[in-house]
Amino acid sequence: MNIANIIFLSPINQELEVLLENYHINKKIRFLTEENLNGEDLEWADALVTFKTTSNYDYSKVKWVHSLGAGVDNFTFHNEWKDDVILTRTITSFGQRISEYCLSYILKDIQFHEQFQYQKSIKLWKPITPKMLNEVCVLIYGTGEIGQKIAEVLTGFGVKVYGVSRSGKQKDHFADILTIDSHYSLLSQVDYVINTLPLTEKTENLFHAGIFDHYSSIGFINVGRGESVKEKDLLQAITRNQVRFAVIDVFANEPLPEDHVFWEHPKIFLTPHISAVTTAKEAAECFVETLENIEKNKPLPNRVDVKQGY
Repeated sequence: MNIANIIFLSPINQELEVLLENYHINKKIRFLTEENLNGEDLEWADALVTFKTTSNYDYSKVKWVHSLGAGVDNFTFHNEWKDDVILTRTITSFGQRISEYCLSYILKDIQFHEQFQYQKSIKLWKPITPKMLNEVCVLIYGTGEIGQKIAEVLTGFGVKVYGVSRSGKQKDHFADILTIDSHYSLLSQVDYVINTLPLTEKTENLFHAGIFDHYSSIGFINVGRGESVKEKDLLQAITRNQVRFAVIDVFANEPLPEDHVFWEHPKIFLTPHISAVTTAKEAAECFVETLENIEKNKPLPNRVDVKQGY
């Protein structure tokens, strides 16, 4: 496939433009914003490179769409996709970044950071023995590249890790992998739940009262998609101590509205979608490699199965 004209639509365009100069790409490139992109640009372009966008574009006008992030639900969720338009995503250090993000909150919990900080504030000397990671059981929803990396990192510290996937196919670093329908019996044993699932019709509102009712005082970490969680049900689960605390990095509406109840909730920790940041350097490297693979008809390990949504 020949790609001659490329549009970059990204908040990191300036950095990408400088970095791409080093690759000497013999292409015509337009670095645009959503505000100044128009239909003529899409008619001109062979490829569109962008993060999550707020507009509904006619992606059928280009040959290739490349996501600068790992998630592609903005392109596929509730959208028709032409079979002859290639969709790829950025694969970088996301798995390692998210692994360290999750590990930091698990360690914070088992080392009683908040409790000791409180005891300091009231000058209370009361020793509490921290738990060890090899005493912890974690359940990861999603056993793809990111879920597997989290499992690898956690098992390296002795954590027992289970997985939930659509197929239930066994993979390295998991003690066992179950399907959504078969995993309920495991939930009472779990200390922490990590959601890494992409947003699809099957994962929308997946975390609802029917699942939360099976949990018992877990730590819930969402690094997948905000739309996978029914927020009212999560709040109810926290009230019932089915969820002891929640760490949320992704939300259905971003930025999170100022009047949202999550801001003030003492058992919810918020971060502004930073668990897997795409750096300009990594984005440029992945784009250039993908472009070369497309033009040379090489395999595309980062191609998205648009019917599955990931």
